[in-house]
Amino acid sequence: MNELLESTVAERLDVPRDLRSLALARATACLELSKPTILGLVLVATCLGFYLAAPGGTAGATAALLLPCLLGTSLVAAGANALNQYLEADYDRRMARTADRPIPSGRLAPREAMAFGLTSAVAGFITLAAGTNLLAALVAGTTLVVYVCLYTPLKRVTPLCVFVGAVPGALPPVIGWSAAAGSLSVHAWLLFAIVFFWQLPHVAAIAWLYRDDYRRAGYRMLSVVDGSGTRTNLHMITHTVGLIAASLFPTFYGLAGATYAVGAVLLGLGFLGFGVWFVLRRTTEVARLHLLASVTYLPLLCALMMMDKVPAV
Repeated sequence: MNELLESTVAERLDVPRDLRSLALARATACLELSKPTILGLVLVATCLGFYLAAPGGTAGATAALLLPCLLGTSLVAAGANALNQYLEADYDRRMARTADRPIPSGRLAPREAMAFGLTSAVAGFITLAAGTNLLAALVAGTTLVVYVCLYTPLKRVTPLCVFVGAVPGALPPVIGWSAAAGSLSVHAWLLFAIVFFWQLPHVAAIAWLYRDDYRRAGYRMLSVVDGSGTRTNLHMITHTVGLIAASLFPTFYGLAGATYAVGAVLLGLGFLGFGVWFVLRRTTEVARLHLLASVTYLPLLCALMMMDKVPAV
C-alpha cells in the first residue's frame, strides 16, 4: 500500500516537470519557426535604417523608439517565417534540408504553427504602430503580405520569384527609417536598393547548394531550371556588380562619407571575387563559401555606413 502511494505521489510530482518539458519543446519549435539567423540579419538592416534617420535627441528618447521598432519588426518577421513554413509544410517534407523543421518533423501541429505566425505578426504590427508610428507598421505589414502571399506560392511557378522575394527582404531598413523619421525619403529607398541587390547573389548561392532538394519539392528556382548553370552564373555576377554600384549611393546622396565609399568598394570587390570563384569552380564547397561571404558582407557594410554617417545639418 505504501509503495503504491509513493508511486502515485511520484507520478503526480512528475506532472509539472512533464508540462515544463512540453512547454520548452513547444517554445523551442516556435523559435525555430521564426528562423533566428534570418531575424538577426533583419535586425541589422533595421538598425541601419533607424540609425541613419534618427534625429538628434537624448539616448532615452532614441531607445524609446528603437526598442519597439526592433521588437515589432522581429515579431512581424517571425510571423512571416512561421506562416511561410505553414504553407510549405508538405513541400518541406520532401527536402532533406527542411524535413526536420517543426511541422514536417511533427514537433508542432500545422494549426499551432499558423496560430503562432498570426499571433506574432499581429503583435508585431501593434507594437510598431503603438511604439513608433503607423507608417512603420504598414511597411512591416507589406513585408509579410508580399513574402507570404506572393513570394511563397511563386516559388513553385517561376524563377522570377527571387525578385519578388527580394522586396520584403529589402524592406527592414525602410521600417527602421520610418520608425525613426516618421516619413520616407529617397534615402530610405537607397538602403532598400542595397539590401535588394544583396539578396540576389545570396539566394543564388543557397539555390545552387540545395538545387536537388528544390527539384524534389517542385520549386522552380533558377538553379533547377538552368541545367547548364549559365544563367545562374550571370545572375550572380551581374547582381553583385549592381550591389557594388548601389552601395555607393549613400555617399553620393550625403548619408555616408568617403571612408564608407572606399570600404564599400573593397567589400564589394571581395564579395565579387567569391562570385567569380563560384562561376569558375561551381562546386558545393565554393557555393558554401560564397554564402558565408554574403552573410559576412552585409553586417560589415551596415556597420561601416553607421560609423561613417554624415551628421544631419
